Amino acid sequence: MYALVTGASRGIGRAISLLLARRGYDLLLVARSEDQLTMLAQEVAQKHKRQAHVLALDLAAPGAADVVAAWATQQTNQLAILVNNAGYGLWGRFEQLGLAEQQNMLQLNMHLPVALTHALLPALHKAPKAYILNVSSTAAYQAVPSLSLYAASKAFLLSFSRGLRYELKSSNVSVTCLCPGATTTAFADRAGMGAELQATANKVSMTPEAVAEAAVAGLLAGEAEIIPGVLNKVSAGLTSVVPKGIVEKIAAGIYEKYL
Repeated sequence: MYALVTGASRGIGRAISLLLARRGYDLLLVARSEDQLTMLAQEVAQKHKRQAHVLALDLAAPGAADVVAAWATQQTNQLAILVNNAGYGLWGRFEQLGLAEQQNMLQLNMHLPVALTHALLPALHKAPKAYILNVSSTAAYQAVPSLSLYAASKAFLLSFSRGLRYELKSSNVSVTCLCPGATTTAFADRAGMGAELQATANKVSMTPEAVAEAAVAGLLAGEAEIIPGVLNKVSAGLTSVVPKGIVEKIAAGIYEKYL
């Protein structure tokens, strides 16, 4: 059986790919960096004796989901897992960030996983048991000033995941949403966060490998939501009982003071 992972070249996507290979899945790996994908495929073959096919593609480009879906169905008729991991954030005030770049982020964070899931569900329904993992964030649980659109896009993905999970509850496809907190990946650099903010985040960051362990275990157990780490679970839980205005003020105090 095959697993398709977007954003597989590094970070959480890479760690999830290696764990799925260790559990016996062959892989379809998609990201922009062909060199990094090729090295990952070689590692999968050497360490875990699994096949890994790679597709280097800008997943935010128009029609990317159709390209990925067509390629995936050409590679295998045994797709069992779809991991919608590709995404990024932009740090800064909404009106000061470029609109085109923010729309590109929304395309990758929201529209790609929706389109790819829709395109590949027929293939997933053919498997004896299939899984979809959508990678959101603990930012999905509250508004985050200076990460406003990023948090909104992750809230969308969480809501979409839960709704789709319910729709598919009587089928062979299980839908899970992963909501990690700060993780030691290239996210902060890509988001444009300064060194001081990154240093603050690093104090509570988890490794991609630890996040991936929780993700794969929860996915295959059929969990609805996965929040790795005790601190992340507590902070996400507090957003449901603490008034929204207070939560937003706390978030602003963490992120906006470094602008």
